[in-house]
Amino acid sequence: MSATSQLSFQSIFDQYQPMVAQMCLGFVSGDQDVASDLTQEVFINTWNAMEKFEGRSSYKTWIYRITINTCLQYHRKKKRDTHVSIGSLESDVADSNNTTDEERSSELYRAINQLGKVDRLIIMMVLDELEYEEIAEVMGISESNLRVKIHRIKKRLKKLMHYE
Repeated sequence: MSATSQLSFQSIFDQYQPMVAQMCLGFVSGDQDVASDLTQEVFINTWNAMEKFEGRSSYKTWIYRITINTCLQYHRKKKRDTHVSIGSLESDVADSNNTTDEERSSELYRAINQLGKVDRLIIMMVLDELEYEEIAEVMGISESNLRVKIHRIKKRLKKLMHYE
């Protein structure tokens, strides 16, 4: 890999590492160790794909796509390796009364973890305040379809968090 590519990779890493780490953290329901491993895996995948980047999208969109693929790959592998009951996760959602911001955040991550893998990734991009147009591009769906999905995801989260 050329010095220019290395410099470019360092710049990409510096700019997007916090975003990738936050998205991975949401995907694994706040498990810092697994999120750190996933973040590292995303940037290994990014490094390996640097020469294939064609510039058809922004680096941000490209990195999101790599992050989504890495998280989905992790999910598939984990699913093969272990079978966790989602029912047991539902009992973990705490009563929303008298909770601190940290508890609410933790409750939100637990609820997000109960979503399907694609919904989980979509809501993490929404929480990361990515524009709908960019999320739609990353997911490969129309913006109107995305809006419907987001509405349904939010409704499901409210139900999971006992706000509805």
